[in-house]
Amino acid sequence: MCGCEEPRWGWGHCAPSPMLLLSVLLSAAPFGLLGEETRQLFEFDSTNTSDAAAKPPGKPYPPYSLAKFSWNNISDSLDPATMSATFQGRPIHDPTKAFANGSLSFRVQAFSRSGRPAQPPRLLHTADTCQLEVALVGASPQGNRSLFGLEVATLGQGPDCPSVQEQHSIDDEYTPAVFQLHQLLWGSVPTGFVQWRPVAFSQKQGSRESALPCQASPLYPALAYLLPQSPIVRAFFGSQNNFCAFNLTFGASTGPGYWDQHYLSWSMLLGVGTPPVDALSPLVLGIMAVALGAPGLMLLAGGLFLLLGHKRYSEYQPIN
Repeated sequence: MCGCEEPRWGWGHCAPSPMLLLSVLLSAAPFGLLGEETRQLFEFDSTNTSDAAAKPPGKPYPPYSLAKFSWNNISDSLDPATMSATFQGRPIHDPTKAFANGSLSFRVQAFSRSGRPAQPPRLLHTADTCQLEVALVGASPQGNRSLFGLEVATLGQGPDCPSVQEQHSIDDEYTPAVFQLHQLLWGSVPTGFVQWRPVAFSQKQGSRESALPCQASPLYPALAYLLPQSPIVRAFFGSQNNFCAFNLTFGASTGPGYWDQHYLSWSMLLGVGTPPVDALSPLVLGIMAVALGAPGLMLLAGGLFLLLGHKRYSEYQPIN
């Protein structure tokens, strides 16, 4: 691994190999994913909430602390062929038996080249990125129309939190009906990033019909002593750090939800350096070419028609 001058997010120009990225993620997840840390699983009762943008999105139930989960042996799910592994856990103490037949899982995958996953939201990845997919499966909700959320803590750079950007596009070929991309950036010239689409899914085969809105709160400072002390985070970034946190909420009180099949999944992309930028898809380029070219073709056809019509008229010889 290339060294850096000081502990910071990412390696700058010293980009690690995909297997190194995967090794770091496996050592750190689900606490301290390259400086990202999922802290709590939230649950809200949205039965009497009609406003999708309400904060909070319903009556909160007691949250699940991920620090009090029991996690599987990672070697059982490590797949070197796909450079992926899955952490699966459930609460150590579960008096309500909510997780008797359920689990919360974190699937981490590294990539050796550019491309897109087969399942939505199909974020563009490069060899310097890893994908983290979070899935809640089979857990019994505490209410009939429960919404779930995650609290995510991350390292700041200096005294400030990472900057948050929201990008808009006219292209939704890879994630139908989703035209936004959210990302966190570390530094004015990014040394690291996190990207996600504001959408989750209530079915394993993600589709437009099972898409759920994903709401993200603004970043806020988090006190370090309230966070689980990850030795991986301390090893890579030092013991004196500025932590920030934000909350993600999945779903709304109306439409599809976790209650349909007791399934919820959401994914994000983590990487070093500058984030990949989506180009317009061939389908959208084709539509734009047709839309912009059609008026030109109509003008050309009209000009030819007038020219040929005028020529025929000028060749007419009147009979005296």
